[in-house]
Amino acid sequence: MPSDAQPGHEHDLDALAVAPDIATDVFGERVALAVDYWRVLATDGIDHGLMGPREVPRLWDRHILNCGVLGELISDGSRVIDIGSGAGLPGIPLAIARPDLSITLIEPLLRRSTFLDRAAAALSLDNVIVIRGRAEEKAVRAVVEPADVVTSRAVAPLERLAKWSAPLVRPGGQMIAIKGSSAAEEIERDRAVVGRSGITELTVHTCGDRVLETPTTVIVGTKTERSRGGRSGRR
Repeated sequence: MPSDAQPGHEHDLDALAVAPDIATDVFGERVALAVDYWRVLATDGIDHGLMGPREVPRLWDRHILNCGVLGELISDGSRVIDIGSGAGLPGIPLAIARPDLSITLIEPLLRRSTFLDRAAAALSLDNVIVIRGRAEEKAVRAVVEPADVVTSRAVAPLERLAKWSAPLVRPGGQMIAIKGSSAAEEIERDRAVVGRSGITELTVHTCGDRVLETPTTVIVGTKTERSRGGRSGRR
């Protein structure tokens, strides 16, 4: 992964890469890794079409910090699956902020899964593995043990998201989906069908209230001990 600004980008990457003060609140002593990931997104991420060039000035607050604060909701030592990981959001910022977590990134597209493999290796994220496939595929479910938490960001409407997430969450575990201002409306609209997938107790939470100008809005749901939405979990 390149770590320097590349010709053809309109932005001064060296200036934009400087971590804002609040990044230390989120990433602690690993803030330098977050800067390295910023550079990966601003170079390879743009070149591979995973991020638009206009996102470069907003990478810190709209993407990296916005995802890193998700760790506030996750217990120590949890196993996390990030579905439809794309450019590694929220999985990679979460892995940087919380090295105690074991994180599996699931991404169906070869171009994106290759990017994720390279990014995890370049950042030496030993707590991250990448699996190419779709969360709903039997082949993926066969090799991925149900996790304590399944995360996602901008993947699908809540109804479909819960259907894909539920089989990957252990009984008693959680689905944590980054959503926007319509989170409450999504819950109201889809609560019944989501419940049939085995995800219940849907609530809206915000993360990063102390550090972010615009806190991250998420929907949190709990996998029932017995459900029709997936197999029994193994610890």
